[in-house]
Amino acid sequence: MKKRKIELAVISDVHLGTYGCHADELIAYLNSIQPKKLILNGDIIDIWQFSKRYFPPSHLKVLRKVIGMASKGTEVYYITGNHDEMLRKFSDTSMGNFKIMNKLVLNLDGKKAWIFHGDVFDVSIQNAKWLAKLGGYGYDLLILINSFVNWWLVRLGREKYSLSKRIKNSVKGAVKYINNFEKTAADLAIENDYDYVICGHIHQPKKEHYENKYGSCTYLNSGDWVENLTALEYSFKRWRIYHYNHDRLSPFFVDEDLKEMDMNELIASITDKEVDMEEINQEDFFIENPLEDEPTNEPNKKGLDNQGFTQD
Repeated sequence: MKKRKIELAVISDVHLGTYGCHADELIAYLNSIQPKKLILNGDIIDIWQFSKRYFPPSHLKVLRKVIGMASKGTEVYYITGNHDEMLRKFSDTSMGNFKIMNKLVLNLDGKKAWIFHGDVFDVSIQNAKWLAKLGGYGYDLLILINSFVNWWLVRLGREKYSLSKRIKNSVKGAVKYINNFEKTAADLAIENDYDYVICGHIHQPKKEHYENKYGSCTYLNSGDWVENLTALEYSFKRWRIYHYNHDRLSPFFVDEDLKEMDMNELIASITDKEVDMEEINQEDFFIENPLEDEPTNEPNKKGLDNQGFTQD
């Protein structure tokens, strides 16, 4: 399968070394993209809950894949989080295209992006780390129980259910904490003249425009690879949230925002070639329906549905 070429991909909260980590799905995602920059925004390796008894081959493959991407030219930035805070002693270490740091500021098409994990806003981590670690073990146990419940639900032909999401959405304290986290990050970004603030930590993928009396910014959260299986992607001067369970192999240019883009620019960005649209035969935009012997006359978008791609 041809890889999608994008400017920047951000993933966080993978929690390698825990039972809740969806390493196979993450490998499938990383195999589907070819980013110029890959940002690992904290909690990639869960050192808090690391155990010699549990670190399966698929988790090791994720590390090998990331290193392989760096060796092939992708700039990889490993931003430390609270679960991999032991790596903070190696901050500002650079090994070829692989860099370890505590925060990162990027210039994206003339706009400043402020990227950090976000645990600095977590009072429990700053003042009672033992309580935060205990909560981490409880969360991992909840995810393990949830996996067992979902296994039975699938066998019974029912949809999967997220216990952790249910708890987060129903507990007022959790909802308030998340709202305060997002507002604090956005207000600080505006105060420091950043156009984008990008976090992880709270396992809540989000893209939202914030404004106050001092200015505005876009708050983004990459989510996680435990519950939501999400990432942030930046290309064509736009941000989007990638959902593995919905998008899977769907190409970046399916976005509604990109439909009005110049087709020459779009194809050139993906293939690195200039294309004359007049030379492209109209039949190139039709594909064969895999469910029928005769080729379909429906446009490519409908054909994508037959292949399991989603529509925006």
